[in-house]
Amino acid sequence: MMDSPDPIVRAVVLKFNARSVEGMQRYGQTMAANNKPTLEWIEDTQEELMDAILYLERLKREVEKQKI
Repeated sequence: MMDSPDPIVRAVVLKFNARSVEGMQRYGQTMAANNKPTLEWIEDTQEELMDAILYLERLKREVEKQKI
């Protein structure tokens, strides 16, 4: 595992590793071994990014409320 002097980078790397273990337990294979069609990868990514936009909008509204 990469050892960065930046604690933020270390925290993110740890999360990636934990997510990888969870994915292996759930799907029984690495992403590298997953041969699903390219369109499925694109659709999965779109769904993940749509969720991220929703999360950001929710957080943005929370921050705006705190300013009032």
